[in-house]
Amino acid sequence: MQTIFKVTILLTGLLMGMNLAFAQEMVIYPAKGQNPQQMEKDKGECYVWAKGQTGFDPMQPPPTSAPPPAQPPPQGGVVKGAARGAVVGAAVGSFSGEAGKGAAAGAAAGGLVGGMRKADQSKQQAAAQQQAAEKQAADYNQKRSTYNRAYGACMEGRGYTVK
Repeated sequence: MQTIFKVTILLTGLLMGMNLAFAQEMVIYPAKGQNPQQMEKDKGECYVWAKGQTGFDPMQPPPTSAPPPAQPPPQGGVVKGAARGAVVGAAVGSFSGEAGKGAAAGAAAGGLVGGMRKADQSKQQAAAQQQAAEKQAADYNQKRSTYNRAYGACMEGRGYTVK
């Protein structure tokens, strides 16, 4: 009885701070009675052929790329907002004769707005980095899938059953 040979390729890599570790398996059965030596030869030749056809090498770790460039944080978010708020508050307060109180209230409100802007920019930057990592992982998986189809077609063409 012929033996089922199992090919397991473990992909391990680092993508934008996310560990990508999973196995993609193909089960290859020598349907025409190929011996183990012939099967190893065919697997090697199909690896080379599929790599040449797709430009993808499953033996290389997934590429890592730099995250999108970080936007510089707003300069003096809280301080700048407080200063703007104080100016506006003093102007509004001067109409009622209480410029000092208006300036204090405006500074507090402006400081809050400046802090919220800085926090919002940090969230946007984190979302952009996450999106870039997801796109890179999807691109890698698509290339891997194309390679697997080419490899499987080669092995099937040589008389193996591939699942």
